[in-house]
Amino acid sequence: MSVLVYVEHAEGTFKKSTFEVVSYAKAIAQQLNTNLVALAIGNLAADQLSSLGTYGAQKVLQVNDAQLGTFNAQAYTSILSDAAQKEGATLVVLANSFSGKGLAPRLAVRLKAGLASGVVALPTIQGASLTVKRTAYSGKAFAHVKLNGVLNILALNANSYPIHEQPVSAEVTSLTSTAKASDFKVSVKEIVRASNKISLPEADLVVSAGRGMKGPENWHLIEDLAQSFGAATACSKPVSDAGWRPHEEHVGQTGIAVSPNLYIAVGISGAIQHLAGVSSSKTIVVINKDPEAPFFKVADYGIVGDAMEIVPQLTAAMKAYTQNG
Repeated sequence: MSVLVYVEHAEGTFKKSTFEVVSYAKAIAQQLNTNLVALAIGNLAADQLSSLGTYGAQKVLQVNDAQLGTFNAQAYTSILSDAAQKEGATLVVLANSFSGKGLAPRLAVRLKAGLASGVVALPTIQGASLTVKRTAYSGKAFAHVKLNGVLNILALNANSYPIHEQPVSAEVTSLTSTAKASDFKVSVKEIVRASNKISLPEADLVVSAGRGMKGPENWHLIEDLAQSFGAATACSKPVSDAGWRPHEEHVGQTGIAVSPNLYIAVGISGAIQHLAGVSSSKTIVVINKDPEAPFFKVADYGIVGDAMEIVPQLTAAMKAYTQNG
């Protein structure tokens, strides 16, 4: 019996969410009094793999194959499924990321396992069943889901569980890919990643703006503010639809869901579709000249005023704070 955790990486480097999910899986393994096994797919250096021991992984499995250089949901599911069965896993944990959302349901069907996605807390374990808290209705509510399967799968939301170091010596083992030729019928030839930008799903801090910025020519104010905080930039749907910003920056129900520690919304009214994608943020700060804007009802802090005046002042204050240490 063991807990198996799938660890994602970006071009050979583990993401912050990876260490969150390993820490989370380790805590469950301790509850179950069993071992934690990590599975990595792709080309990673030995020191990267062994670093997972810092967060409690006693055993690290690596599957490296030229065909697995880019994410392939079918092939990765085959590998995860076989690893779970070989390791006698009673629980599989992975991040509720883009990749995780593609893997978790496929894996659940393949293994005839219970599944809870969007998990935000450690489960309560009672005998052979476990109860987990997860987001529901696009993040507007929480549900407590009971899983009774012999094998269960949990997909953890980013920024919902802290990273804990629990150093152990990790045994790194190479495995042969068990993916079949049929898994590669649909392939991705190339993945283009934006450089020098903070990934929205991974960001701890997000500065987002809407039509209150009046036009793309004013967006440098948002970029300057984000840079002063070390934050990612985002936008509302009307902004991306108007072509002011690229669609990959659109957050909301039909865009990217984010859960940063701090979300600053500038000139966004707070339509329910937008709130659905940002409601998991730990702290929400709203800047809007309309005191009746719906966003103020869910904000932790609010500033009523013209963004064109407030944002430069906030940027200057943050830069002064940073320079003064």
